[in-house]
Amino acid sequence: MLMLLVFGALLLHKVPLSGQDGAGSIPGEPVYDYSSIHLPEEHVPFFLHNNRHVATVCKKDPHCPYKKHLENLKSCWGYEKSCKAEFRFGYPVCSYVDMAWTDTVESAEDIFWKQADFGYARERLEEMHTLCRPEHTGDSSLACSRYLQYCRATHLYLDLRNIKRNHDRFKEDFFQSGEIGGHCKLDIRTLMSEGQRKSPLQSWFAELQSYTQLNFRPIEDAKCDIVIEKPTYFMKLDAGVNMYHHFCDFLNLYLTQHVNNSFSTDVYIVMWDTDGKIRVTILARSTEYRKILNQNELVNALKTVSTFDVQIVDYKYKELGFLDQLRITHNTDIFIGMHGAGLTHLLFLPDWAAVFELYNCEDERCYLDLARLRGVHYITWRRQNKVFPQDKGHHPTLGEHPKFTNYSFDVEEFMYLVLQAADHILQHPKWPFKKKRDEL
Repeated sequence: MLMLLVFGALLLHKVPLSGQDGAGSIPGEPVYDYSSIHLPEEHVPFFLHNNRHVATVCKKDPHCPYKKHLENLKSCWGYEKSCKAEFRFGYPVCSYVDMAWTDTVESAEDIFWKQADFGYARERLEEMHTLCRPEHTGDSSLACSRYLQYCRATHLYLDLRNIKRNHDRFKEDFFQSGEIGGHCKLDIRTLMSEGQRKSPLQSWFAELQSYTQLNFRPIEDAKCDIVIEKPTYFMKLDAGVNMYHHFCDFLNLYLTQHVNNSFSTDVYIVMWDTDGKIRVTILARSTEYRKILNQNELVNALKTVSTFDVQIVDYKYKELGFLDQLRITHNTDIFIGMHGAGLTHLLFLPDWAAVFELYNCEDERCYLDLARLRGVHYITWRRQNKVFPQDKGHHPTLGEHPKFTNYSFDVEEFMYLVLQAADHILQHPKWPFKKKRDEL
């Protein structure tokens, strides 16, 4: 699904590969941005067949690196209407027939072509129809294949201010009326007729059934808090646990590039997931002291908990801007770090969050008091026999000092404390994904 993700609103621009048309080009520089064609050299003739305007520009442009391919424009992927069978990229070859699926070799080859090859892209392209039609320049649009299996949108508006999540990976009523839509003429009857395959991984119907014909233009009427113009793919992933489950996602993304006729890698890819996972952020240190020596071991233990979404950050101001640091902190539920100035970020945690000062280095009140003043939950390491300093510490003038060494931590005790923090979050009245209980 080609989209652009924002907070409050979403603007989508379809970005064709046509690039410049040659007008106003600077002498001595390429007329077209050929670097946007991210394809292997042997695939370029197939691209040029499908983009004759680029081939025409290339022919006239002395800087074009693909001139040697201009005499081979009959090559085609296979899904184009102008593509002849003898010139297509390839076609599956079967040596035997699995009788459970079909009874002829020809039929087996055709099934594979349509389900796992460029024939799949051809069927999606043939199915594409407009569901919300733009009537004026700058209007929104929405076009989808059958059953809303693949959709393309422009100037898409998303209102994420009142979104309510739960622990379902794909919440079917994620959007309400008016929270997703565009300024265009909506064919609501056709849209609602495409719901036969409504399910988490087969269709976008659950997300688009609330698509609303807006009476305002999201951008021109300044209804958007944030506007993102870079093309973005929204993907519902089957599972990222292994290559077997994840392979279909790679295939879908690649075929989507063909359906869009866009092979640029200057895009965003968003994993569509609406569940309420607990976001755990570990603040790493690149300083000489107070490093977590078995950090990877602790992270791997956290990742065994399916309800945790784990990330490691290092707030180096030269590499990560302050606003980005605040954004990460404010979107954290459990903030973990060694005693140090970086823990002052706890001031920007959400109200329900917990800060875990992994080890306070015998400075007990500093971040305990700061967390109390901020109003967020605080925990720290208590069992001295479960924390292992690298040495006794060596301050340049004070001698032995616990702040001037590095530490390892018992994994089991670490997980026990993190799960305590998680329990606090789940019970907090402001936790946005808190499940309602039926008192009856």
